[in-house]
Amino acid sequence: MDKRKISIALVFGGRSGEHEVSLTSARSFIEALDPDRFTVIPIGITKRGRWLAGPGILEKLESRVDFLPRHGKNPNPELTPATPLPEPADETGALPAPFAEADVVFPLVHGTYGEDGCLQGLFELADLPYVGAGVLGSALAMDKLAAKAVLVAAGLPVGPHLGLTRAELEADPAGVARKIEAALSYPLFIKPANLGSSVGITKVHGPSELTKSLELAAAYDRRVIVEAGLDAREIECAVLGNDSPEASLPGEILPAREFYDYDAKYVEDSELLIPAPISPDQTAEARRLAVAAFKALDVSGMARVDLFLERATGRFYINEVNTIPGFTPISMYPKLWVASGLGYNDLVARLVELALERHHDRRRTRRSYDSQGTQGKGKP
Repeated sequence: MDKRKISIALVFGGRSGEHEVSLTSARSFIEALDPDRFTVIPIGITKRGRWLAGPGILEKLESRVDFLPRHGKNPNPELTPATPLPEPADETGALPAPFAEADVVFPLVHGTYGEDGCLQGLFELADLPYVGAGVLGSALAMDKLAAKAVLVAAGLPVGPHLGLTRAELEADPAGVARKIEAALSYPLFIKPANLGSSVGITKVHGPSELTKSLELAAAYDRRVIVEAGLDAREIECAVLGNDSPEASLPGEILPAREFYDYDAKYVEDSELLIPAPISPDQTAEARRLAVAAFKALDVSGMARVDLFLERATGRFYINEVNTIPGFTPISMYPKLWVASGLGYNDLVARLVELALERHHDRRRTRRSYDSQGTQGKGKP
């Protein structure tokens, strides 16, 4: 990047249960950036799925203002970034403001429709460079069952688990309970397959809690994952890069509650230890596994890789890969890189560089084929 200010279209909010977390990340992101290095163009997505830009968008979403149309001029025009436009005069096309004013899009939309490949597909349709994983990496990492299947196929360690659907649970709840108890031992963790920030997750200690916990998870996603509860420490690594990713120093989470649920992450005072108090060999192994998981799931840009370190065996298990990690004041991802020697603003600049590198590489891909044998090229 040259020395001029980098213009970032920051997208936040969204329709998922993590809407509020996204707003907190966006607020922290804006307040932490050096205004001499970056210009932020805020773009909000309401819980109803409307895209809005203009003055005070973040503040209005934070205060839960109802964005129904009002009489008079709307100071926050609705955006439709992939809406067809009149035929452009050149091959580069045209983009609706404010996207056309930005060097790169930085999505901080957590959860469903934000980090599951939907938003990334929209940006690719609009030919916009964006920070973070692409469509495939986002979709794989977001779906806990799909991610574990890929990690197992890559020979990487994951804990005992099984999956089920909402339809299976509704058709035969007793049969589902028997299947789970035959395969796994209590305690169990019940999770929606496609959600983050520990939303909809419960720890189940015995049969009396099982069905209710399954129903809660199924309310957030049609697929549910059931995991064996391990007696383990929670270790996290931040990963940064495209084809040659690097892992930060690992950190350890000491939850304020029985497990690292939503309140422990964002409300209560969980303790973060950076670097994690583990041996040099364990540090090296955590970093190796984090990078291996990042590559196996075809992630790019950034990710936070969550690991379990089993107390009895000293063995690591890969728990989850989060492709849009939190950027709140207590979030691990930026803290891990700061502890590893990469400051917040330098981290953002590097993420922008990685986004532009990947966008350039994507444009090298051929998009057409000439039946005469001459293959069409992607955009230069």
